[in-house]
Amino acid sequence: MLKLIISIALFAAAIVLTVVSVARKSIGGRIHATAAGAAMCLIAAIGLHAFAIVPAGHTGVRVHLGNVSETVLASGLHWKTPVLDKIVNVNNKIQRADVQGETSTKDLQAIGANVSVNYNVSPGAAATLYRDVGGKVADTIIKPAIQEAIKSTFAMFTAEELITRRSEVSQLIQESLSDKLDHYGIKVHEMNILDMTFSEEYNAAIEAKQTAQQNALKAEQDLARIEVEAKQKVVEAQAEADANRIRSESITANILTSEFLNKWDGKLPSVVSDGSQLFQIPIAGN
Repeated sequence: MLKLIISIALFAAAIVLTVVSVARKSIGGRIHATAAGAAMCLIAAIGLHAFAIVPAGHTGVRVHLGNVSETVLASGLHWKTPVLDKIVNVNNKIQRADVQGETSTKDLQAIGANVSVNYNVSPGAAATLYRDVGGKVADTIIKPAIQEAIKSTFAMFTAEELITRRSEVSQLIQESLSDKLDHYGIKVHEMNILDMTFSEEYNAAIEAKQTAQQNALKAEQDLARIEVEAKQKVVEAQAEADANRIRSESITANILTSEFLNKWDGKLPSVVSDGSQLFQIPIAGN
């Protein structure tokens, strides 16, 4: 900061001296207002290009006559040599890259995937990345790396596993991507699979499989219901048989005699037999 303040002071002094010198060279030593004004405008224009501001969340990369300096600049105001130097701002904030890729699964099913990755460029890597790829970090490095990570990971799973083990697939893609980008000074913060699309043939096969599973489940449920109903009928029949048995066992001779007497009208039979002859017993009143 002290160096910057001294540079500004020296630059201001140079402006004043230049204006005075130009003015004194006018006719008769008299101050020529037009010449002085022109000189001040020229120097001011040059002075405007002697400073650069690196905004927050960025790193400044100094380029001198086309050569990239390895020393990066932090956010703030910085001195530069007019015309000879320029300062390029490299974004170090978390950025998002969206990639749509197509590949094949372990069981050779065609699949498309939309993937979103959050990343940021390390301040220490800003100069090297600018020198190597300019401002096209996402298109030159990140997106191709995402495509490769998707292909290598999806090839490890069947189409069905990509659905049932989606969180595991996402984690493996992020780990693969981090390995590829770390040596560039690019940090991967988060990776999300937004959606996956399968071929029409595979979707039809999945639908048919689900229909078959639903039919099989319905058949199992129907069979279970029939078995329960049959068991209920057996239980009901057994209960009725047990009731009849208990009722039969409870009918004793005394109960039969009691029932007979309750129903008898008090009249004796009029015919008696000894087994060989029948004869009638006269009964009074007859």
